[in-house]
Amino acid sequence: MEKKSLSRRISVVVLTHNRADELVATLERLLALPENPPVFVADNGSNDNTVALVKTLFPTVCIIECGANLGAAGRNRAAACVGTDYVAFCDDDTWWEPGSLERAVQLLDAWPNVGVLSARVVVGEDKVTDPTCSVMRASPLGSDGLPGPALIGYMAGACVFRSSLFRQLGGYEPRLFIGGEEELVALDVLASGHAIVYCDQLTVHHHPSPSRDSGLRRRTLARNAAWIAWLRLPWPEASRTTVQALTTFSREGTLARDGLALLRGFTWALRRRKPVSHHVLNLRERVRTGERQLAAPAPTTRAKPAVGKADART
Repeated sequence: MEKKSLSRRISVVVLTHNRADELVATLERLLALPENPPVFVADNGSNDNTVALVKTLFPTVCIIECGANLGAAGRNRAAACVGTDYVAFCDDDTWWEPGSLERAVQLLDAWPNVGVLSARVVVGEDKVTDPTCSVMRASPLGSDGLPGPALIGYMAGACVFRSSLFRQLGGYEPRLFIGGEEELVALDVLASGHAIVYCDQLTVHHHPSPSRDSGLRRRTLARNAAWIAWLRLPWPEASRTTVQALTTFSREGTLARDGLALLRGFTWALRRRKPVSHHVLNLRERVRTGERQLAAPAPTTRAKPAVGKADART
């Protein structure tokens, strides 16, 4: 497959916010890819020199200025500008390995029932495989009729979408901001009849940025899990995730503030509630059962007493 034809088949969207130095390193790697993909940067209202730096150093990169920090929904703005069949997503601290995008095009061309490919992620200079990928590889859903194990989720910063499907589903919900935001999209992908597939043949490198707030991320993940359950899942599960979120807020000392913000979203979620089918719920239960089995400690077997000569005679 020629470089020129690939540049018309797949684009890359990079999400960034106030991490200019890391973004520059990522763009240098993306622009050196043999596939020569069009690159789009969704800038979430950075107030450092991100925009000016990209325009100066990388004139071929299309930078979409979101004007504010939209979280994951910034990707929607950039994806709307993509003119290729497929769109690969990464963040300012992740980048695609050479050859991975070409392979993604081949796989999505060959398997029209696949909507999303989730790549293998290797972390740091040692290129250690992210533990989440090991879980994905062992998916109990199997790989019959697919180029890899079927999944119920994917990694937002290391995936390739059919562009038309991403736009059809509306991309990421702005209210979720960042933190488990891909779960809602994944449920909608499965509800649309498309498969999500883990693919070891695609590799994304991740050098995690030190600019992270782990407490905020825990609270956002808990809130989003509840909101997503209200939007798509049965009410018993929605109730459980709500209790879990409130417990997290209490433990973090933010129950009054975050609990109120969570509950304010109820009317919004109720208006947009669209429960997924039993088929999708069954896929989720199979995966959860498989994950519980993987996490369970191996049963210990009681050693049998040695059989001596006297025992042998009986």
